Amino acid sequence: MARLGELIKQFEVTQVVVGFPKNMNNTIGPRAEASQKFAALLEEVYAIPVVLWDERLTTMAAEKMLISADVSRKNRKKVIDKMAAVMILQGYLDFKKL
Repeated sequence: MARLGELIKQFEVTQVVVGFPKNMNNTIGPRAEASQKFAALLEEVYAIPVVLWDERLTTMAAEKMLISADVSRKNRKKVIDKMAAVMILQGYLDFKKL
């Protein structure tokens, strides 16, 4: 949390987007509950708004993108979570443009 606070201050972050891993049937399981708690903690500690953004299928989409870019399996494992995070943020930014 301390490092996150440093980044929020350094980059003058005014809002945070947190992936919200809902189940495919739109229910909220333990991982989504953990995301809700984390978002609430961020809002409380850093006094900035936090948006929970549906992340269903982002890991699969990221993997397909990396496969189509001919990234080796070993290298995909290294970057898959980062790529999924990029897709989550891009989805939110695209939504905001509407």
